[in-house]
Amino acid sequence: MAPTELLRRVPLFSDLDRKELESLARTFKERNVSAGDTVVNEDSGAAGFFVIEDGTAKVTVHGQERGTLGPGDYFGEIALIDEGARTATITADSDMRLYGLTFWEFRPLVEQNASIAWKLLQALARRLRQAESRN
Repeated sequence: MAPTELLRRVPLFSDLDRKELESLARTFKERNVSAGDTVVNEDSGAAGFFVIEDGTAKVTVHGQERGTLGPGDYFGEIALIDEGARTATITADSDMRLYGLTFWEFRPLVEQNASIAWKLLQALARRLRQAESRN
């Protein structure tokens, strides 16, 4: 189970109340990754979303480094909705502890809880507006 305070820092989940966050946290599974391991590969199927609790990872796109992720960072949130291909490779720079959630675990939670679904739609709409305002 993922810590609720870790999930609260994810913008997609920031509007959820305590009870909703606890329900969501129970669906996450802890995963430990060793330094040098690839967490996800660019262009591979994307069934999971991850939040980092400890450790750091390198983000590469088409073989070029694009950034570093650390505690509190997350990736794969769009995969929870559309199951599309990964847009980057994430490689552990250090040993990591992260929490993962798959599409097939997430979907029933959203389908059975309208308040979570609505808040997620609002969060995605905000992100879309922000992305469009940058263009």
